[in-house]
Amino acid sequence: MTSQTADGGRAPSMQDVARLAGVSLGTVSHALNKPEKVSARSLQKVLAAVEQLGFVPNSAARSLAAGSSSTVGLVLTDIDNSLFVDIARGAEDEARTSGHALLLANSDIDFKRQESYLDIFDEARVAGILFTPLNASLEGVDRVRRHGRRIVLVNYAGGRQDCCAVLSDEEYGGYMAARHLLELGRRRLLFAGGPEEFHAIKERRNGALRAVMEAGNATLEIIPSRRLKSDEGRKIAAEVTGRPADRVPDGILSPSDRIAAGVIHELMARGLRVPEDVAVIGYDNNHFATEVAISMSTVAQDGHSMGAEAISLLLDEIRNPDHEHRVLTLKPRLILRESTLGPSGRPVPEEDGRLPLEA
Repeated sequence: MTSQTADGGRAPSMQDVARLAGVSLGTVSHALNKPEKVSARSLQKVLAAVEQLGFVPNSAARSLAAGSSSTVGLVLTDIDNSLFVDIARGAEDEARTSGHALLLANSDIDFKRQESYLDIFDEARVAGILFTPLNASLEGVDRVRRHGRRIVLVNYAGGRQDCCAVLSDEEYGGYMAARHLLELGRRRLLFAGGPEEFHAIKERRNGALRAVMEAGNATLEIIPSRRLKSDEGRKIAAEVTGRPADRVPDGILSPSDRIAAGVIHELMARGLRVPEDVAVIGYDNNHFATEVAISMSTVAQDGHSMGAEAISLLLDEIRNPDHEHRVLTLKPRLILRESTLGPSGRPVPEEDGRLPLEA
């Protein structure tokens, strides 16, 4: 296949450089990849020809020839989610420090696209792949590992023992969110939204259930959704606010800030006060948490550290013949704002002034 320039013309090749410089193709290759093997005069002629022709070396082709690469691929689940943006930033910072470049791909919560990007990185012979998979078959991991590609899973491990993984403790995050609402005296809790088949959603819900069971005098209703979008939150809030008052939840936790933003918008549009009538907490600490009508309490994951740790594990596997696969689990943090604390920044008590669960 002949490559082209942006204006549709044929891109200059190494053969063109060799002809213009009056040297062999091997000399051009050495000048570009191992300049110490080329005389100063030949090197100067090659570099002058490269400059005159505007030749751009094909790094992918060089990797194929050498059987190695200084490039790492990263397949993200959803670039709209700031957690994955933070993972990418952490991975890029750590990769750059170690002399590696990072190529980014967004599967956009699409399994077929996810598998396609794995294959693209595999064919490009990247040094390794960071992979934030959907909660689905990990056959793509088997496929690229059979080809010798190192891979580190991020945000989901799938119980695998043959590769490293960096996780956030999702169950603990859901537990913290529900526990916070319970400590405010909320007893009719709702877990609002999220695809039930996603591992992270299940774990967050399990954590919330654990907190409710420990409290003993509270309930947790679960309303799933197919997507992690704000319109799903609006639909859920519209449904629950149409109920009799004693069946409207007084505390809502959502597995994403985007859904929680939709919940808050619809609750306030229908005349309910947040947090006085309904306290709301999200998850992820992305820009939705501070761009809604009132700032949102949320659970924050350290995506930057997840990305950086994943690169460190990947590079250790590449460089260290005695590498042992590990799973690192990072703890999320609870960030409290107006949607549960009110504008004063202090918990909103029940009518009698008590905060149940206080010592």
